[in-house]
Amino acid sequence: MLLSCQNIHKTYPQQTLFSGASFLLEDNDKAAIVGSNGTGKTTLLRMIMGKERPDDGQVIFAKDKTVGYLAQENDSAPDLTIYELMLTARPEVVALETKLAEKERQLHLLQEERSADDPLLLEAAEEYARLHTEFERLEGYSYKSLLTGVLKGLGFTEAEFDKPIATLSGGQKTRAHLAALLFQNPDLIILDEPTNHLDIRSLEWLEGFLKNYKGAVLLVSHDRYFLDHIVTKIIAIEERTLRTYQGNYSTYSQKAAMLYEARLQAYYKQEAEIAHQEAVIKKLRSFNREKSIKRAESRVKKLDKMERLDKPEVLNDKMHLSLEPLWESGKDVLSIKDLSKSFGEKQLFADVELMIRKGEHVAVIGENGTGKTTLLKILTELENADTGEYSYGSKVRVGYYDQEHQELSEDKTLFEEISDAYPDLDNTRIRNTLAAFLFTGDDVYKQIKMLSGGEKGRLSLAKLMLSGANFLILDEPTNHLDIASKEILEQAVNDYTGTLLYVSHDRWFVNRTASRILDLAGKRFFDFPGNYDYYLEKKQDVERELFAGAGGSETAGNTSASTASGPGSSEDGKTDWQQQKALQAQERKKANALKKCEDEIEKLETQKEVINAQLSDPKNGTDLALLTQLTKELDGVTAELDDLYEKWDALSE
Repeated sequence: MLLSCQNIHKTYPQQTLFSGASFLLEDNDKAAIVGSNGTGKTTLLRMIMGKERPDDGQVIFAKDKTVGYLAQENDSAPDLTIYELMLTARPEVVALETKLAEKERQLHLLQEERSADDPLLLEAAEEYARLHTEFERLEGYSYKSLLTGVLKGLGFTEAEFDKPIATLSGGQKTRAHLAALLFQNPDLIILDEPTNHLDIRSLEWLEGFLKNYKGAVLLVSHDRYFLDHIVTKIIAIEERTLRTYQGNYSTYSQKAAMLYEARLQAYYKQEAEIAHQEAVIKKLRSFNREKSIKRAESRVKKLDKMERLDKPEVLNDKMHLSLEPLWESGKDVLSIKDLSKSFGEKQLFADVELMIRKGEHVAVIGENGTGKTTLLKILTELENADTGEYSYGSKVRVGYYDQEHQELSEDKTLFEEISDAYPDLDNTRIRNTLAAFLFTGDDVYKQIKMLSGGEKGRLSLAKLMLSGANFLILDEPTNHLDIASKEILEQAVNDYTGTLLYVSHDRWFVNRTASRILDLAGKRFFDFPGNYDYYLEKKQDVERELFAGAGGSETAGNTSASTASGPGSSEDGKTDWQQQKALQAQERKKANALKKCEDEIEKLETQKEVINAQLSDPKNGTDLALLTQLTKELDGVTAELDDLYEKWDALSE
């Protein structure tokens, strides 16, 4: 047992979050806490970490276990750089490295001043050997390469390592603190919404890291794709208690639906039995005979002893969203020609050629900072392109969803925001619309600046629904939505008969709603005619072309970069055969390079073990010259290994 929450109770003046809630976490578990917004997921994490106290119950950790916690917001360590923040995660290694260097200097001085059998020299040599062994145990010779790997995996470049934390954006701060936590390597990692602010490539890296992590992981996330690929246990907040489900998110979703239906049927069956017994009791009493009355009393006692089932709750926390265009557009919805955009010396994309046609659902994906949102802002006249042009087709009406919600007026109330945007709506229609997005009663008179990110998102979706637009342009529409709301948005998007262009890092959402994917990489858009699963199948071919610096042909209806062939497409037979042979040759060449790299790593690992054995040998403890030579050799071998590990990582990808 690593962590046990036992019989937790937590009540606020207006709400009871938990009553008798319990769960258990074992070593190496990968678990997620799920539940609708407001059910207490973050509160539960805060109680586990001792930042908030339960009203009753207890949280128990196993002895001598380390825990790392990442909150949603973290403004600590503003005076440190990103690299310095990482070093604070392994203070014992950094301190030991300094101590080892100082001990080596002392040994050198003693060697010059004293004989080889001097007790002080022998004592210093033994201490140096002990420190070296401990440094090796803590992976001190490789910690800097691991530090660099974690930062790069989460999207930081080496040029950003020396940036002060205080100068970073909110998303960058979260990524920096996440990197430090992962580098800390605790027995239990606790993460609250770790996927916020991560692009798809960083998400894929984090998935791989956590999936292979030797310790336990407990996280809160609304990213269903992320949960499906990492966790093996779901802790669901249901009816103010905790229920544990074995398996990933998809398995949990199916089991939870089945259990809910079973509880509901059991409740109805018991209610029917109670009604039947009450009718019999009434009939028996109506006979007004001693024997009948006794039989009635007997049945009453049985009813009183019956453990009554509560009806399973159906939480009124699901918004109602329906997207439908008021009129049809022409066949060609959007045409882009020679579009380019730069900010200063940084070019985002160049010479983009793109056609979007009626009914397509197009998802734009790519790393942070590559220009995805900028493209949408150009198309909605919030940014100007450097070169090129775009045009909308016949009868196209655009509806735009901005992830920053800049289209909302902060000083207006929710009611005013809707009534000013749609003055033809009467008060009842406005209230009904807001109620469909979970704004009821006096909530409609709240000022928008008082809303949370999720509430602003729901209000923006309400305006979008009322627009009746036939071409929707959405920027991160699932941000701040809980899983139930995301599922409703997915259904609405799939039912939408208009045209859709959106940016999203939510791979589950993309996989369920996209019919075409544009991957922005290397200043080019790569076109994949399919969903996210199809993109994963085909992206290696495109990345190989990008890595080789190959150019793509420009074709009408596609970007200025390469277009992956869709399912069922056909090319000239000869060209296909030549391409296949070329790809096979590339694969063989890569496999040979990977094998050679692995052989070199094995050779250097053996050499490293030999050097470490010599350094730890007491016989060599007073031979300063030999120790100095061995240390230099070890540094050289370690540096070579670091380079080879990076090369192996690139080749294996």
